[in-house]
Amino acid sequence: MTDLYVALVHHPIKNKRDDLVTTSVTNLDIHDISRSSRTYGAKHYFIVTPLKAQHELVNRILGHWEKDKNGAYNPDRQDALAYTSVIDSIEDAASKVKEIEGVDPLIVVTGANFESHDGKMIDACRKANIDKRPILLLFGTGWGLYASVVESADFRLEPLTGSASDGYNHLSVRSAVAIYLDRFKQAND
Repeated sequence: MTDLYVALVHHPIKNKRDDLVTTSVTNLDIHDISRSSRTYGAKHYFIVTPLKAQHELVNRILGHWEKDKNGAYNPDRQDALAYTSVIDSIEDAASKVKEIEGVDPLIVVTGANFESHDGKMIDACRKANIDKRPILLLFGTGWGLYASVVESADFRLEPLTGSASDGYNHLSVRSAVAIYLDRFKQAND
C-alpha cells in the first residue's frame, strides 16, 4: 500500500488572470480536509502558505482543539486535526515527507483544467509502488496551482469531471479532496 500525504496549497497559486498569488486559508478547509484525510488514512495533511499571519490563524485553530475541554467535546475532530500542520512551502512539505519516509515523495498534482494529464489515481499509485515512494498529493486553491508547480510535478492526475450537460465543472476543493481520497483508497484495495 502506498503512503499518502495531502497538501492544500495557498502559494504559488494562480488567479483568474493566471497571475501568481497567495490565497487565504479558510476554516472549513482546515477542518473538513483534516477529517477526510484522516478518514482515508493519509499520514498527514499540510496547509501550505508562506504568510505568517495565516500560520498564526491555523495554529490558533489547531490549538483550540488541542485543549482538553474542546477535545473532550469533539474527540474525533481533535484526532483528525492532530494529523494537520501549516508549513511554508511545497518544498518544505516534500522535505518533511522525506524526513519521515526516508525517500522523496512522488509529487502528484490535481487541477480542473489540465490540458494534458498522466493518468488516473490508480496509475499514480502504481508508479509510487514501483518506485517505492510515498505520494504527496497537492491541491490548489484560487484558480489552481501555478504553472511552475504543475510543470515540475512527477504526475498530473486526470481532472474530475461531473455530468453536467453544459460542461459546468467547479467543485469546492473540499469536495475534490474527498473524491480523490476515495479514488486513492480504491486504487489501494
